[in-house]
Amino acid sequence: MTDTGIYCTGSDVVWKAGSGCSAAIKTGSIYTNSFIAQAEGVINVASGRVFASTAAEFQALTSGTRTMLTDAASNMAAIYAINFDYQGFPTRIVAEDSINVLRDAYLRDLAILKEREAQTFIQTGVSP
Repeated sequence: MTDTGIYCTGSDVVWKAGSGCSAAIKTGSIYTNSFIAQAEGVINVASGRVFASTAAEFQALTSGTRTMLTDAASNMAAIYAINFDYQGFPTRIVAEDSINVLRDAYLRDLAILKEREAQTFIQTGVSP
């Protein structure tokens, strides 16, 4: 299946979800694309800004901005992927620990993306 995400790819999600994630996720499923779309939507709405609506717009962003958006979107989508099916993890606690680490990183990224000063820097490359 072709990746349809803008901020991250299915392989970004699988890598962060870890070896215990479902085979349906590892094979680039419709679920993975849906998880990425949901994560991108939350980032856009929570930050009050659509950073890119096409792959070309995303590529036009600075490297640091792309990396931040990829990190945030893949963290959130990986949480969804782990939650989709815990069966591949040794224990539920291991899966929950992975989710907690991803959530903390996602919340950090989102807090930065929501700051107006950070958004100015993202747009101009210059600190206000």
